[in-house]
Amino acid sequence: MEPRYLRLGVNIDHVATIRNARGGVHPDPVRAALAAAAAGADGITAHLREDRRHMTDNDIVRLTEEIELPLNLEMAATDEMLQIALRHVPHAACIVPEKRQEQTTEGGLAVAGAQEFLAPFVRELSGAGIRVSLFIEPDIRQVEAAHSLGASVVELHTGAYCEADKDDRSRQFTQIETAAARAEELGLECHAGHGLTFDTVASIAGIPTIVELNIGHFLIGESIFGGLESSIKRMRSLMDKSRASAAGQNSS
Repeated sequence: MEPRYLRLGVNIDHVATIRNARGGVHPDPVRAALAAAAAGADGITAHLREDRRHMTDNDIVRLTEEIELPLNLEMAATDEMLQIALRHVPHAACIVPEKRQEQTTEGGLAVAGAQEFLAPFVRELSGAGIRVSLFIEPDIRQVEAAHSLGASVVELHTGAYCEADKDDRSRQFTQIETAAARAEELGLECHAGHGLTFDTVASIAGIPTIVELNIGHFLIGESIFGGLESSIKRMRSLMDKSRASAAGQNSS
């Protein structure tokens, strides 16, 4: 049996972080998106934060106009971000938790218990033809809450897995695997991301019920040493090998 294709979404936020550290227009995140496409990325992810610490409104305008790959707009559940998403109509909108003081997204969205608050966002985005994804912890309760809201996609937070020591990593992996299986049972498309590197991607890529990985900071960091296209191609190769190997084991 042919393994299910595993998509790679490349998050270009931190190209903008480097640009904004000095001001001006270089390096250009849209150029990074085009390079990612040339290297084999299947989509582009960009997080427009309330404080515009990396991506700017103009970056989102240019991405929607200049790239052909699907754009996944990461956004907080705020009226401002909802209106921006409705104005630009990206391929997908991934609702994430956001704290102004955090350096990066620190965990998954607490969907369970917040359905009443989140429901209007999911409804309006979906009504505009935008695929709605919820960035959650790999927890069955959160997966089921996302399904109850009518989201199309869940993205499982892999940060705890990537940061776990050797003794705890197996437990973290099992949680991701179990949550991904439950998502598929419910008809949700399952993505995963946060903290994935060349060293940690293989096991996650081998989970057959995950159909997309979103990776950013690591790839942008590696590009300093070997170039963005080279980093993406290596990640793509590791993902493909792991997915093929897992499919072979499951069929034997």
